[in-house]
Amino acid sequence: MENILEFIYTYRQEIFLVILSVFLGIEVISHVPAVLHTPLMSGANAIHGVVIIGAIIVMGHAEGVLAMVFGFLAVFLGTLNVVGGFVVTDRMLDMFKKKPEVKK
Repeated sequence: MENILEFIYTYRQEIFLVILSVFLGIEVISHVPAVLHTPLMSGANAIHGVVIIGAIIVMGHAEGVLAMVFGFLAVFLGTLNVVGGFVVTDRMLDMFKKKPEVKK
């Protein structure tokens, strides 16, 4: 318990910053109108693509099996997130397309 309290005291500013960021993120996301959800998701996917490139670079400098496994896991899960996000974005954009009229 003493170690936990020492950690909190040592990193109190960083912990405060993370807590403040969480509340700020919740506040910002909750006020995003439905029309902007698709562009927001596309932007998040693009940012995550950069994270994947960073993970690949880190894997190139990995020393040891554990670092390689974590790097591969980061790349794999990041790729799943990007692909899944683009699939959801595509489905959302399909909702706004006009349906072809059926002639009788």
